[in-house]
Amino acid sequence: MTTDRRTLIALTGALLAGGAGCLSDDGSSDDSGSGTSTENADDGGGFEEHDVPDFPQVDPVTDPALESERLAEQVRGNVAFSLDVLAELRADQPDENVFFSPYSISVALAMTFAGARGETAAEMADALRYELATEDDDHTLRYELATEDDDLHAAFGALEDEFERRNEDGEEVEQPEWSEAEGDEDDLGFQLSSANAVWADEGYPFDEEYFELLEAYYGAGEHVVDFAGNPEEARQEINEWVEERTNDRIEDLLPEGSIDAATRLVLTNAVYFLAAWEYDFDPAATEPETFTGIDGSETEVEMMHQSAELQYADVDGHQLVELPYANGDTSMIVVLPAEGEFEAFEESFTVDRLATMLEETSRPEVDLAMPRFGVESKFSLVETMRELGMERAFGGGADFSGMVEGDDGGLFVDDIVHQSFVEVDEEGTEAAAATAVIMAESAPPDQVEMTVDRPFLFYIRDRPTETPLFVGRIVDGETLQEE
Repeated sequence: MTTDRRTLIALTGALLAGGAGCLSDDGSSDDSGSGTSTENADDGGGFEEHDVPDFPQVDPVTDPALESERLAEQVRGNVAFSLDVLAELRADQPDENVFFSPYSISVALAMTFAGARGETAAEMADALRYELATEDDDHTLRYELATEDDDLHAAFGALEDEFERRNEDGEEVEQPEWSEAEGDEDDLGFQLSSANAVWADEGYPFDEEYFELLEAYYGAGEHVVDFAGNPEEARQEINEWVEERTNDRIEDLLPEGSIDAATRLVLTNAVYFLAAWEYDFDPAATEPETFTGIDGSETEVEMMHQSAELQYADVDGHQLVELPYANGDTSMIVVLPAEGEFEAFEESFTVDRLATMLEETSRPEVDLAMPRFGVESKFSLVETMRELGMERAFGGGADFSGMVEGDDGGLFVDDIVHQSFVEVDEEGTEAAAATAVIMAESAPPDQVEMTVDRPFLFYIRDRPTETPLFVGRIVDGETLQEE
């Protein structure tokens, strides 16, 4: 069975959120039972087209014909990868706040994966939860240069197109008061953009079909640079491209020394997000309150307050609330584990557990208090991906022969650099992230309260496709208010 573009987007939206009961246009809960529960999420069953709004058709080149069951698996894989990365980063920084964009990482590495072959590709597919890899009748995974009907790259291309449509729709969102007050009349109430680029060393024998694939599915324009002769100039050019596409929030993504004469290819993704809340927090209600960190330390933070009808769940004392943005298609999910149980909850947090909590949501009046905060993160993902099983890509035995003419170009992943920024206040959220893959040769009560004054998790999602755009954990209150 195949699915058209509309069904593709509908299925992804139904996978997790649908399991919680679909929402009508006014946001009220639909308890009709349609959608996918945690028990049948793997088979993609229970979806009905009328559960989601219509979406326009898109260019056929990114309109994949996907079996609904396989698509449902890929959506679960995308969310699972987000939690995998969070677990690895948590292990490295157990007492620190973390913020990153799993979407940016996935896209940058999907472009890298397009040139991988053999065991290198198999490890990448497993670590990145790429469920749409091609499989032979004998269940042997095979990786060939993708054509226009390749499911994985077409699915990423469809997401890129859909997010561009979010950005276009955002132009119709009413201007937030805070934007006009600052004199930025041209600012949007909503912006979401994702951009990709490939930076190739001049004269190196890259396979043009590989670049054509990146252009067709990822819109990745080819930039020819002189890594061998002038790596510093190439580094600065890449950093300027990233800064421009993240509203200057991501600066110096590639630090000095990260690019040298052995660099042959850099693949970049940049994501920028700016959105006003659908329901603002009243700045007059913000006041200093105590946030208790994961180590028990108490810090005074600026706590925001609002009362609104929101999607909310309380499962065994673990609270979840969804804060919609003004465009209607994106939201922030805040998960507050029961007091004293944050570490145990975080270690056992899975796709199924998230789906269970979403399934339990209803729409009471929520008296919500949560801190105003900002987080900046920057790290290499080499060890993270090694821990997830992607090992061959980083060594001399890597097989990225799909990127070059001939059988073997001797390329390997030298580094994966990720940098991110988020600022959450009374009016909304601004977030940005960039990833560079450097290739070198060689039933609740009517009214509830939720006070986020201790460690919590959060993520920003695109609701129709259920794609996690950004993910974070807040465990240290002392750094929340730093400018």
